[in-house]
Amino acid sequence: MPHEVNLIATIAVGFGLAMVLGLIADRLRMPPLVGYLLAGVVIGPGTPGFVADVGLAGQLAEIGVMLLMFGVGLHFSIKDLLAVKRIAVPGAVVQIATATAMGAAVAAWWGWSLGAAVVFGLCLSVASTVVLLRALEARGLLLSVNGQIAVGWLVVEDLVMVLVLVLLPALAGVLASAGGGAAAGLPGPELWQTVGLTLAKVTAFILLMLVVGRRVLPKLLWWVARTGSQELFTLSVVASAVGVAFGAAKLFDVSFALGAFFAGMMM
Repeated sequence: MPHEVNLIATIAVGFGLAMVLGLIADRLRMPPLVGYLLAGVVIGPGTPGFVADVGLAGQLAEIGVMLLMFGVGLHFSIKDLLAVKRIAVPGAVVQIATATAMGAAVAAWWGWSLGAAVVFGLCLSVASTVVLLRALEARGLLLSVNGQIAVGWLVVEDLVMVLVLVLLPALAGVLASAGGGAAAGLPGPELWQTVGLTLAKVTAFILLMLVVGRRVLPKLLWWVARTGSQELFTLSVVASAVGVAFGAAKLFDVSFALGAFFAGMMM
């Protein structure tokens, strides 16, 4: 009998509660996702009773996001995203800027520092990819025109957030000294090097997926499908989704979700 059962306990209790609360939410004519979220709250550290391993639960959640975004990517192509770029790109940029400014203004009114206010505004400016996609999928709108615009909008938000997460540490000194007039925090060549490196990584990832991924991944699945093994085919799909997402995050510093989404599109 093994002594370490944290992973098994987290999966067993989490899945069991998600099933029960998901059924209750459906009976109450609410999306099952509400029940899933409540299940996470129940087994979290903020409520009494069983507490799941937060680290393991977070990694399991990331795997779920990868598979969801991979599945969404299977229904889209580059042409679909380019078709809505005139709405998704400026719309996402304006929405992020507006929401960030409004959130920062409210936080500044509360007495927060400039850096904290900007971070608070940025947190409010992005939508939850998982929640929005699940809602669109449940209503059958994922492949509609509005659904394609929403997915394109989310892709732009993810790309912007990749840049923001890289720039925040570099701009921390500027934000901290903005109120005091200190010159030590002014951005220097290092900031522009960071920006350039981040843009180069994102561009390299997209080009790699467009040039290599769209040729290699479909052929790989075709070779596996010719074996006639359904289990091997399923394993190959999961391995492709998780493997590309992990490689994208480690090598190119993009999110797991974005990496899995592009892997699905290349299929």
